[in-house]
Amino acid sequence: MTSVVFTGIGQLYTADPEQEEIEDAALVAEDGLVRWIGRSADAPAADERVDVEGRAVIPGFVDSHAHLVFAGDRAGEFAARMAGLPYTAGGIRSTVEATRRATIPELVSTTALLVAEMAMQGTTTFEIKSGYGLTVEDERRSLEIARQFTEETTFLGAHVVPPGTTADDYVRLVTGPMLEACAPYAKWVDVFCERGAFGEEHSREVLMAGRKAGLLIRVHANQLGEGPGVRLACEMGAASADHCTHLTAADVDALASSGVVATLLPGAEFSTRSPYPDARRLLDAGVTVALATDCNPGSSFTTSMAFCVALAVREMGMTPLEAVRAATLGGARALRRTDVGMLCVGSRADLVILEAPSYIHLAYRPGVPLAAQVWRMGRRLV
Repeated sequence: MTSVVFTGIGQLYTADPEQEEIEDAALVAEDGLVRWIGRSADAPAADERVDVEGRAVIPGFVDSHAHLVFAGDRAGEFAARMAGLPYTAGGIRSTVEATRRATIPELVSTTALLVAEMAMQGTTTFEIKSGYGLTVEDERRSLEIARQFTEETTFLGAHVVPPGTTADDYVRLVTGPMLEACAPYAKWVDVFCERGAFGEEHSREVLMAGRKAGLLIRVHANQLGEGPGVRLACEMGAASADHCTHLTAADVDALASSGVVATLLPGAEFSTRSPYPDARRLLDAGVTVALATDCNPGSSFTTSMAFCVALAVREMGMTPLEAVRAATLGGARALRRTDVGMLCVGSRADLVILEAPSYIHLAYRPGVPLAAQVWRMGRRLV
């Protein structure tokens, strides 16, 4: 593979705790990895030279929570919420019906379009969940499709209880035949531990079964109200507790002491007119925070990590630096990845050249497409 030297970087945000920001920087990528970082004047020769001309460079975004395999549209539900109807998560069932009716080529096509949107906006690593099938075969094919696009695939058979069955019976299905069919295509197991979805004991049963099958744990927790989700995630050593909108003091302490990442999804609060998570409270307590899009057709139909950065700064008490860190290094930690989310010697050469002199512009210029170039493993995507 050819080597590429990026020179003239006005501001290089590395997300590396050893040296987070470098002015007038250069970076060399070779064999898909970062091989050298330093001052532009000291840059070594390489096969290809890219003059960034004073623009800022950041690591590729890491979107650690997304639901991309689905069919259908819930724009009417969004319009109803904007007219005052509260969000209750019940609309998931309409997406389930549409997803079951869709063909595999249709689902692949829809997923590919969303993945392309992510790339255009600077996302180079992303997770995809199942959860819109809720039958053995539909969940399996959702994960098989997801695996075509990412290694970060999550079995979310325990999304909601489908009509025509009881929670007890459905959990038996999820932890038995469904898990057996889905585990070969999944890296993670997840559960929507929330009122109207799955209670503490059912959630624990799902997570324990997934872990026994060799899957790692993550949890939808405390989105609609205070509840056991965060506590359960910490008890079971989950990589992340996602949403974390309604937290008690004990929840915050548990996150801080356990090392479980709090993944915040401000696109969901934007789309549902719900209270935003208090990121400042979490950060001040020493909790590792990640940002993700929660891309799904019902409660957060966005693929833009930059939009989530802007929301985090405006609505959640984060500084621009904290928000960009959460959207890169934080997401990597939520996926237990050490090769992405930052730019240092030995990391994957995933980077975004911004049409701006600083990462601050991601929050300062919301809604503006600032990803001038996107590179993944030393190859240009966009």
